Amino acid sequence: MARPIRRLACAASLLALTAAAPALAQETTPAQLDEIVVTGSQVRLTSAYAGGQMARGGRVGLLGNMEAMDTPFSTSNYTEKLVRNQQAQGIGDVLQNDPTVRVTKGFGNFQELYVVRGFPVYSDDMSYNGLYGVLPRQFVAAELVERVEVFRGATAFLNGAAPGGSGVGGAFNLTPKRAGEPLTRLTAGVSGNDEIYAAADLARRFGAEDQWGARLNIASRDGESSVEGENGQLRVIGLGVDRRGDRARFSADLGWQDHRIDAPRPTVTPSGGIPEAPSADKNFAQPWTYTDEEQLFGAARGEFDITDSVTAWAAFGGRQGKEDNVLANPTAQADGSLSAYRFDNVREDTVWSGDVGVRADVKTGPVEHRLVMSASQVQSKSKNAYAFSNFSGFASDLYNPVSVAAPTPDFFIGGDLDDPNVTERVRNSSVAVADRLSFLNGRLLATVGVRYQEIKTGSYDYNTAAGLSSYSSDATTPAFALVYKPSDKISLYANYAEALVPGTTAPAVANAVVAGWGDAAVPVTVTNGGEVLEPFRAEQAEVGVKYDAGSFGGTLSVFRTTLPSALVSLTSNGDPVAGTRPTGVYSDGGEQENQGVELTVYGEPVAGLRLIGGATWLEAEINRSLTAANEGKSAIGVPDFQTNLNVEWDVPTVSGLTLEGRAVYTGAQPADSTNTLELEEWTRFDAGVRYAFVAGGKDLTVRARVENVADEDQWVAVGGYPGSNYLTLGAPRTFRLSVSAEF
Repeated sequence: MARPIRRLACAASLLALTAAAPALAQETTPAQLDEIVVTGSQVRLTSAYAGGQMARGGRVGLLGNMEAMDTPFSTSNYTEKLVRNQQAQGIGDVLQNDPTVRVTKGFGNFQELYVVRGFPVYSDDMSYNGLYGVLPRQFVAAELVERVEVFRGATAFLNGAAPGGSGVGGAFNLTPKRAGEPLTRLTAGVSGNDEIYAAADLARRFGAEDQWGARLNIASRDGESSVEGENGQLRVIGLGVDRRGDRARFSADLGWQDHRIDAPRPTVTPSGGIPEAPSADKNFAQPWTYTDEEQLFGAARGEFDITDSVTAWAAFGGRQGKEDNVLANPTAQADGSLSAYRFDNVREDTVWSGDVGVRADVKTGPVEHRLVMSASQVQSKSKNAYAFSNFSGFASDLYNPVSVAAPTPDFFIGGDLDDPNVTERVRNSSVAVADRLSFLNGRLLATVGVRYQEIKTGSYDYNTAAGLSSYSSDATTPAFALVYKPSDKISLYANYAEALVPGTTAPAVANAVVAGWGDAAVPVTVTNGGEVLEPFRAEQAEVGVKYDAGSFGGTLSVFRTTLPSALVSLTSNGDPVAGTRPTGVYSDGGEQENQGVELTVYGEPVAGLRLIGGATWLEAEINRSLTAANEGKSAIGVPDFQTNLNVEWDVPTVSGLTLEGRAVYTGAQPADSTNTLELEEWTRFDAGVRYAFVAGGKDLTVRARVENVADEDQWVAVGGYPGSNYLTLGAPRTFRLSVSAEF
């Protein structure tokens, strides 16, 4: 009992300290966003749905904010209320509620990575208020967001190609917080082993008609997580201002995030078999490893009604980021023995992102048109350097970790860690046009559009900064979508859309299985070596139905997505006797096909009972591959079934008391390309309770939450980065407690 009591004492003490700001203390009510019924706005948000956990709609690329029932795609939009009540620390915590998303890590780093419809979305490919490239790369603190918007499916037409090359299966947009009613909310809490948390959320509106608003969020988190010896520090500041006018609307946001983890538990790459999962709180990281990133970012967006039917908008944002990592990600044998070596790297990013457009509503006979034209660009410059220790490495053990002295990273070096050179430049530019046609008094909506995209990249030598290679290509991606609403409660939709992934450069030699040369792969001379392939174009077809009873709703969708990949097509088998090497052409002839069914449900079907849940049935198959043995196999890390259910219940006999439970299930996942290894299915249960009451004339809320209630020891993800099969260990039983006061 000593630890929970200590946590309560810490929370109470922190709250008392933060509450000592009398200048801010005044009678207020919680901030609420105004209900908006106008769709297509680039600034104003849709209102919250029944229960307050979800929103009625969200951003749909260049089409702006739209109601879900009018959107010809599958979407979910999580609100700040849900984020706060679940004590989410990052975006990955919020997405644990989504039955179509699974959260994993990046390749060899601690970047959050999200898998949607069997395809990865990198955290640095999320958009911020509609702009790519602006958010911190590795992790985004939950205190910064008003909405976490999930879009399922290909988005090259709506958003343009994701600058990091992911986003085939979906996209995420984070909306910054806005000021509603006056708010002064102070929160203090504890979590993990001894992690302490404090935050302030302040909002005011100004002007004769409250047309100006400002919202400031400050948060700090420090201490040991629920994983032994893993210590984190997080500092966050977010400031947003906005103006709500009859004809002009504007918002601007500035954020700063400093995030460090010492001895972060790494992922594990299996070799020869999957080892049994160690204790969930076990930390097999070396004590000298760490990850540290500091990001300064901001964005501004405005729109102006030129006439009652014509609106123009513009947005601009940027990010300046620094990252510093000392890592040692191990390889594990089936018996749990580990081997690793040290890897240091630094990175500095400068990113600029912009978007302009115009929207016009016109009518031709009985048909209403919403015409949209948009132009956008994202450009980035990255400085990088790295250093490895000897690849012979050092030994440890998954179940009984061995701490070793930090080896010297002088075996293989690229660039100067203290002054890295520019190693990459990227520029994505695009122009898009769309027409949304409305028939039958809005019951039938048809959207047609096309986006022209240019992708340019350049890579440079780590040591000399001399140019090494460049890539320049373009593509045109169309989209077609229909929505038919036979009643106010039902919406049928269908769409065809595409995604773009930058093409690869053909190597001089590739390995392939060739008839007459035996069963093993042999070197093949690539006749078009050095050629840069056109962007890989993923194609998606989807149909679905949406239901909205006013207080309860859901979406059922069926989809199929095909993504090309690199393939060598043989032009000559050569002669193994004469020693003549086979020849072939490097092309985009490979293909992965993902098809499935998704179900999402949400709302408050009965007063006081709120639900979020659903399921995904998915088949991900490699139809054609550079490696013949992989053809017909399932893609790494994609389960055939996954489901979520989150339930909140307001106890009727105790005013202000709410109980919450969540179950997350993920089916077995292939753990290598030949499907000889498989990760077992896993289930996690979470539970929470909160109590809202009034004391001393102030609104207080106490929240307690336990994640992984059963303290299961389980691997929860395989890979995430394409073609990789590293394993991620699930978090142990984690206790979170917080107290919030509103003045």
